[in-house]
Amino acid sequence: MLPIPERVRTLAATAGVAKLSVDGVPSPARGGVDERGRPVLLVLPGETLHGLREDAVVAVNLTAMRQLGSVTHPRGLIEVQGWAEAVPEGEARSSAVAVATHCPDESLFEALERFGQPDAPRLLRLDVGQVVYLTGQESGTLDADDYLGAAPDPLAETAEQVLAHVNASHRPQLTAGVSRQLGEQAGEVWLWELDRFGATVRVDESLVRFPWPRPARSGLCLETALRGLLCTC
Repeated sequence: MLPIPERVRTLAATAGVAKLSVDGVPSPARGGVDERGRPVLLVLPGETLHGLREDAVVAVNLTAMRQLGSVTHPRGLIEVQGWAEAVPEGEARSSAVAVATHCPDESLFEALERFGQPDAPRLLRLDVGQVVYLTGQESGTLDADDYLGAAPDPLAETAEQVLAHVNASHRPQLTAGVSRQLGEQAGEVWLWELDRFGATVRVDESLVRFPWPRPARSGLCLETALRGLLCTC
């Protein structure tokens, strides 16, 4: 498996903001995650965080989801705890793009065009204090240095493309390969996670891990390793 900090950062990179609380009180949530894994928020006039207090304790709940057929399942739940801070003007555009990836909102244009004006929408981000995670059967807490010091799996983008293709077009081969590995006929089989260390398959309600003989170093290596699981010969 990926090291926990890398796994959590990988999940956070594709997660959407599900919930926001300020000093323990729920607040409207619109946002995404920037390239360092920090939640970025779009805050409208009149909302709690718009009149930014530097000591405001903020918790942002991120949810990474997996679509299997017509059903959406949570892959991981992440709560990033910290303090809100204004996005510097030089980073406003990239922060707006991070928000728009998960939450397109016309107010983002106003936040950029009227940046810094008192009555304009604001872009804020979290100064991370700690991160609480729940993913599969693993849960725990990461401090800010471990979380921010990690990076998403470098093969994550390729892995997601391959995973989507297999689930859309090659589930019979996946089922046959998994059945062969398990030594018995598997039930409903979906590819759940894919990374450079192995594949996790959802069989009915259970998750089964198949590690690679050696870590994949490229997208081609990843596809080659997965073909070994799909092959029924």
